[in-house]
Amino acid sequence: MALRNYEIVMVFSLSKGDEAVEALKTKFTDLIAKNGTLGEIDEWGKRKLAYLINYEAEGYYILVNFQSDEKFPAELDRVLNITDGVLRHQIVAKGE
Repeated sequence: MALRNYEIVMVFSLSKGDEAVEALKTKFTDLIAKNGTLGEIDEWGKRKLAYLINYEAEGYYILVNFQSDEKFPAELDRVLNITDGVLRHQIVAKGE
C-alpha cells in the first residue's frame, strides 16, 4: 500500500494546564508514529483564537507532517473528535 503525505494542525485547550497539553501532544505524535512515519513537528505555541471555542480565547497550536496509508487519517480524525482537550484540528493531504 502506498504512503501519502499529510499535514495536521491541532489546537489544544489550555484550561487544564501545560501538563495536559504535553500529554495530548505526546498521545497524538505517538499515535501517528505507530501508524505511519512521523515527519517535522512545528510547535506554534499559545496563540489567541479568532473567536471563542468552548468559552476559551487561547489555544496551543501544533503542526505535524507525517506519512501514512490512506485509511489512517480517518481513524486519527475519529480519535481527535472524541478526545477532551482538543479544540480544533484539520488534516490535509499534501500534493506530491
